[in-house]
Amino acid sequence: KHKQHGVNVQLLADPVGRLVWASPALPGAVHDMSAARTVGLIDALTSAGGTIRTPFKRHRHRPGLSRSQRDVNRAHARIRAIGERAVATLKSWKVLTKLRCCPHRATAIVQAILVLQLIEEGRYSG
Repeated sequence: KHKQHGVNVQLLADPVGRLVWASPALPGAVHDMSAARTVGLIDALTSAGGTIRTPFKRHRHRPGLSRSQRDVNRAHARIRAIGERAVATLKSWKVLTKLRCCPHRATAIVQAILVLQLIEEGRYSG
């Protein structure tokens, strides 16, 4: 439709919202959960004792969400905002706005940006 390649990159952020890890780029048509499964992110998180959480969704034929469900969604949004900060950091690199290549080449570019970002923040360990 857009006649351009899109990519899907999964990120991990620390509790402050700084980039920690970036997955290899996958085609943009790949769903986020499928991408997380493909790169082994879900298995790594669950084996370390973590959980994958999704917000409650209101269905068309049911009444609105309960108060507890809205509270859970609000807490989920606060956690998600930290990850979105990491995504914004990655997107601030202008080279990604003009990126029109296959996912394989995009992987090298995203990994290089991650290293440069860690150097810029003084967190690169070699």
